[in-house]
Amino acid sequence: MGFSNYKDIGEVLQEFQVTYTEGNFMGEAEFSISDYFRQDLQFMMREAVVDNSEFAVCENLIYPVLKEVWKIYYSKFVLWSHKSLTYDQNLCGFPEYILAKRSPLGKFVFDKPYFLLVEAKQDKFDEGWAQCLAEMIAAQKLNNELKVTIFGIVSNGKGWEFGKLEDRKFTHQQALYSIQEIDRLFALVNYIFQQCEMQLNQLVAA
Repeated sequence: MGFSNYKDIGEVLQEFQVTYTEGNFMGEAEFSISDYFRQDLQFMMREAVVDNSEFAVCENLIYPVLKEVWKIYYSKFVLWSHKSLTYDQNLCGFPEYILAKRSPLGKFVFDKPYFLLVEAKQDKFDEGWAQCLAEMIAAQKLNNELKVTIFGIVSNGKGWEFGKLEDRKFTHQQALYSIQEIDRLFALVNYIFQQCEMQLNQLVAA
C-alpha cells in the first residue's frame, strides 16, 4: 500500500490499533541561530518561491532548519533525506527526512534505531499526519525490541506540528508553530533532538 496511500489518520489508527490523544508534551531547548541563517531565511521568504511544491517546501524551509540543529548532534545521528523505509508492503515508502543512529560502520549505513520522521505537505496537515504516523509505526516495528519514543513532524514549511508515538499511543501536540517565530521553532526542534540523544545514550548504557 505504501505511506502515500494513507490519507486519513483515523484509518491508520484503526488499522494498527493505535490510540490517539492530544497533549502538550513539547519542551523548548534554547538554540543559538547564526545571523547568516536568519538573513538567508528572510531573503528566501521575501524573494524566492518557497512553497509552490512539497519539494520546494523541503529544500527551502524544512531541511535548512533540521540541518542547523542536526549539526550539533552529527556525531551520534545521520539525517537521511528521502531514504527508503520498508517494513512490509503496507508500510513502505520514502519519508522526507529520517533521523537515525549513526552506524559505527560509517555514515552510509542506514542504522536503527530510527527516532524522527518528517513529512512535508503544502497545506494538508490531516493527510500529512496520516502518512507521518504510518511512517512512525514502520520505524517502531523496524526498531524491533528497542523501546524508544518515535517523534514526528508535519510541516508546510511555514507551520510546524509535532507528535510522538510511544508503544500504541500517539500524542499530537496541540499547537501549530510558525517559522516566523524562528527562535521558538528552533528551540522546539532542538528539544526533539535532545530527547532522541537522551534515548540513544540510555540504549548505549543499558
